[in-house]
Amino acid sequence: MGNHMSKKVPETSSAVNLNTELHYSTELSSYEAACKVDADLRSFDTTLQTRTNQVINTLAVGVEVRSLSFDSLKQITECLLEMNQEVVKVILDCKKDIWKSQELFELVEEYFENSLQTLDFCTALEKCLKRARDSQLLILVALQQFEEETELRDNRFTRTLHELKNFKAAGDPFTKEFFEIFQSVYKHQTIMLEKLQLKKNKLDKKLKYIHSWRKLSSMIFVATFAAVLLCSVVAAAIAAPPVAAAIAAATSIPIGSMGKWIDSLWKNYENALKGQKEVISSMQAGTYVAIKDLDNIRILIDRLEIDIESLLHNVDFAIEEEAVKVAIDEIKKNLGVFMKNVEDLGVQADMCSRDIRRARTVVLQRIIKNPHN
Repeated sequence: MGNHMSKKVPETSSAVNLNTELHYSTELSSYEAACKVDADLRSFDTTLQTRTNQVINTLAVGVEVRSLSFDSLKQITECLLEMNQEVVKVILDCKKDIWKSQELFELVEEYFENSLQTLDFCTALEKCLKRARDSQLLILVALQQFEEETELRDNRFTRTLHELKNFKAAGDPFTKEFFEIFQSVYKHQTIMLEKLQLKKNKLDKKLKYIHSWRKLSSMIFVATFAAVLLCSVVAAAIAAPPVAAAIAAATSIPIGSMGKWIDSLWKNYENALKGQKEVISSMQAGTYVAIKDLDNIRILIDRLEIDIESLLHNVDFAIEEEAVKVAIDEIKKNLGVFMKNVEDLGVQADMCSRDIRRARTVVLQRIIKNPHN
């Protein structure tokens, strides 16, 4: 019976090795190719081979003297633990990287704070526009008074000058404080756009080099394969075919499960990066549109400032030089442009406000959609 059992050992061992070779040949070939192009993987492979060979050599000596010492088994255990630790270290580093979202969280907070400041600016702009429209009404009243006084042949134009003085007293609707708010909002939006671009570049780099996850998969697979190999050698060394068969059956399941787990982790990581990139892209788009709206607002304000300066100059001419008729003619020429620019600025202010609110909604939707945030 004993001889019968001993004759079956090589057959069982050969069968296990043959099935293993056929089953994992593709994975090992892929791993070998990856080692050629990846320095980190080559280093891991060298360490793994050295440790595995040391254990197998120790076992070989034990088999020659027909004994396996506790020191030999201890070395096997330590080798397996060390290999697992190498893999665990990589996993933890990657996991730390995956869930390191504090930077993104701070960017989102800053984005929403900037958008609120921009909405406050839009409110301040509306107040300035109201003052500009009030000034526009004062000019229209002055023109009406001029027409009436002309019909009455009142060359003193008392009421006309009164309304023109009211217009002058109203002054520039765009105050110094308003321009300070504008500069602050514009600066923050520009800085925000730069930060978002830097974050997007980081995410693009991570997505570009996501093949490092394939390296991690290979490391785990080969470490597991080495563990199976060592266990098979131990089983063969103590001449226990049933144990070898049991180990082969048991380890075939974890490898498959581990492969699914690694694949899932890899996909989750890639999805997390893509989710973060979607949020960043949404904030980028919103910030870019806000900056363009602010640029357009600044252009229209500059035009209005020119119009107001021209009107004030004509009013001063009418008051100081008592040349009301000449001044009124010039005011009539400029008033149409002034009124159009006020209207255009109002439209642009409304558009900026709508764009900010729309962008905030889109970013919130992206965050809700992305489960990793």
